[in-house]
Amino acid sequence: MYILFDEAGKFLTGRLLSEAESSLQVELDSGKRVKVKSANALLRFDKPAPGELMAEATALAEAMDLELAYEFAPDEEFAYADLAREYFSASAGVAQQAAALLCLQGAPHYFRRAGKGRFKKAPPEIVAQALAAIEKKKQVQAQIDAWAAELAAGSCPQPVRDQLYRILFKPDKNGAEYKAVVDAARRAQMAPLALLQQAGAIQSAYQFHWQRFLFEHFPKGTGFPALQAPAISDELPLAPVQAFSIDDSATTEIDDALSLQGLGSGTVILGIHIAAPGLAITPDSALDQIARQRLSTVYMPGHKITMLPDDVVQAYTLQEGRDCPALSLYVTLDEATLEQRETRTALERVPIAINLRHDRLDAVITDAWLAGEASAGAEPAVAALQPSLAFLHRFAKHHKAQRELVRGKPETFTRPDYTFRLDGVQGSEPDGSETVQIGTRSRGAPLDLIVAEAMILANKTWGQWLADIGVPGIYRSQASLQPGIKVRMGTKALPHAGIGVKCYAWSTSPLRRYVDLVNQWQIIACARHGKTAALVAPFKPKDAALLAVISAFDAAYSAYNGFQGGMERYWTLQYLRQNGIGELNATLIKDNLVRADTLPLVLPVLGADGLMRGAHVKVRLGDIDEITLEVAGTVIERLDQAADDASAAEADEADDEEPLGAPLALAIDVNDAQDGATPDSPSQNG
Repeated sequence: MYILFDEAGKFLTGRLLSEAESSLQVELDSGKRVKVKSANALLRFDKPAPGELMAEATALAEAMDLELAYEFAPDEEFAYADLAREYFSASAGVAQQAAALLCLQGAPHYFRRAGKGRFKKAPPEIVAQALAAIEKKKQVQAQIDAWAAELAAGSCPQPVRDQLYRILFKPDKNGAEYKAVVDAARRAQMAPLALLQQAGAIQSAYQFHWQRFLFEHFPKGTGFPALQAPAISDELPLAPVQAFSIDDSATTEIDDALSLQGLGSGTVILGIHIAAPGLAITPDSALDQIARQRLSTVYMPGHKITMLPDDVVQAYTLQEGRDCPALSLYVTLDEATLEQRETRTALERVPIAINLRHDRLDAVITDAWLAGEASAGAEPAVAALQPSLAFLHRFAKHHKAQRELVRGKPETFTRPDYTFRLDGVQGSEPDGSETVQIGTRSRGAPLDLIVAEAMILANKTWGQWLADIGVPGIYRSQASLQPGIKVRMGTKALPHAGIGVKCYAWSTSPLRRYVDLVNQWQIIACARHGKTAALVAPFKPKDAALLAVISAFDAAYSAYNGFQGGMERYWTLQYLRQNGIGELNATLIKDNLVRADTLPLVLPVLGADGLMRGAHVKVRLGDIDEITLEVAGTVIERLDQAADDASAAEADEADDEEPLGAPLALAIDVNDAQDGATPDSPSQNG
C-alpha cells in the first residue's frame, strides 16, 4: 500500500509501513522513514509505484485547462477527488485524482485552500484581478528579458539609462530596470558596472561622478528659489580701520578680513573681521532652511555649489570698497613681546580697503619682502601694507610656536597644497574635457600662515567666550595626537590636540559653513547681551536642534570632502593622460602605497616589499580607470638608499590618511534572487 501525503504544502509519496491511531510510518523512495500525521494522508493506492504516479499526475495536471476546471468545480467547498470526477470522469483513477490535487494546489488565484485536500472557488472578480496581475507580470518579465538582451548585446535601453544612478546606488530591487541589469550581467558574465559601460550607459566618466554626487546629495538640483537677502536692521557703528582680506582669486564668499591699529606705538590692536550674515538671516527663516539643508559650500576643480544663493552671498561678502557689516574680534597686543592683553568683540561696519589674492601675491609677499627687501612686483596698494603684513607675519609665527608648545611637536608642512585650474570651460560648469593645470601653493607661505593663525585665534577666543558665558556652541576637539584619535564635533569646549588649543569653535566662515553661521548667532547674542546671553541665544544648552545640526553637518561635510577629493583625483588622472606621463617619482608612505612627489596622487604599487617607509622610488604607471579612479604602478627604480627624516615624518603623518580612489560601493548584486528578494546587505560589485 502506498500513500500520497501533504508535508508543509509539498506533496510526497511513499510506502505505508504501519498505521497507528493518529500517525503513519512511511518509507520514501530514498529509503528514509518518516512519521506522518493521519490527517495529512490524502490518497491511498496500491498501484502504480509512487514515482510513476507523480510523473503521470504532473503531466496530467499541466495539461488541465484551469478555466474549464474552474467552471466544472462545485460552487460550495469540495475535495480534490470531486473535481477529478467532474473534470475527467465519474470513475477518475488515482493518477487523475492526484492530477486534480496538483492542479488545485498550483492555482491559488482560482481556488482557495479550505483544508487538507479541500478547496473553494475564488469569487469571479478575484479571479479576474489575479489573471490581470499575472498577465501584467508576464509583460513586465518580457520587458525585463528584452532589456537584458539589449544590454548583453551592448546597447542600453533608455529606461535603464534614465535610472542608472538609482540602479547602481539606491535601487528598487523589484524594479524592472534593476532586474534587467542583474539578468544581463548574469548572461554576459560581467560585473554590472562594466556591462553598463560596454552598453553605453556611461559615456562620460566626469558626468558619471558629477551626476552620481547630485543624485545622492542634490536630487532636486542645485538651483535656489527666488529669495532676497534680508537687510540688516541694526544701526552699526563704523569701525575706525582699513581692513583687507586675503583669499584665492576664485573666492567669492569672502568671510574674513584683517586690520591693524597702533603700529609703532607699542600697543597694537589686531582686528579680525568676519562677514555677518547672522545679523540678517534668522534661525528657521527661508534662507536658514536652505543653508541647513546644504550645510556647506561644495568645492571641486573649476566649479562649486554654494551654501547660499550668490545674490545673498554678495550682500554680505567683505567686498573691497564697501563698509561691510561684520562681527569683529579685537585683540590688543604688546608690539614688542606680542603678549595678548585683552580681547573685545564688536558688531559694526568695517571699511574693506582691498581684497588681496594670494595666488597672485605669494611670489611677491615673501619672507624676504616682509623683512624689508624691495620687490618690483609689489603694486603701490600692496607695498603700503608691508608694515602691517610684516607685523602680522611675526605674530602668526609667534602664535604658531605657542600652539606647538601645547601640541607637543611642530606642525610639519612637508607637502604643498595643490591648485587646479581648468582651461576651456564652456558654460557654467566643466564637462570633463577641459585641459587641467595643476599648481602648488606652499603650506605655511606668509599669506597662508597669516590667515590661518588669525582664524585659529578667533575660533579659540570666541569658543572660550561662549563657554565662559554659558552659551552652547559647536566645537571641534581631538583628545590626543595618538594614532586613530580623530577630530570630533560636539557642544563641549574640549581641547583640540591637533591644533594645540584649549577649545576650538568654527566661527570664521559663516557664508560657506553652516556650523559657523550657527556659532555666529550664538556669538552675536553674547555681543549684544553679555552674561545674560544664554537666556536669549537661539540655541540653549542641551538643545536637540544643535545636536541634530552637528550630526547632519558631520555627514554632509564628510561626503562633500570625499567628493572634492574624488574630483581632484579625477583631474589628476586626466593630467597624467593629457601630459603623457607614464612614470613618476614617489615616496613610500606605508605598506605598498606611495605618494607622488609632485602631484596629489596616492596609488598602490608592486615591488615595494622590503622598502622602508619614506623611501623614494620611481614608479611606472599602469592603466587608468576613470570610473573607479584607480591606477596602480610598479616600482622600477630605487632613488635613494635610506629614507630621510622629512620623508619618514611625512610617512608617519600619512598613517591616518585615507588614500583616494577606493572601489565604488555599488548597491547592485548579481546574486539577487530572480523574484527581486532583497539580500540582507548590499554587494559591492564593480
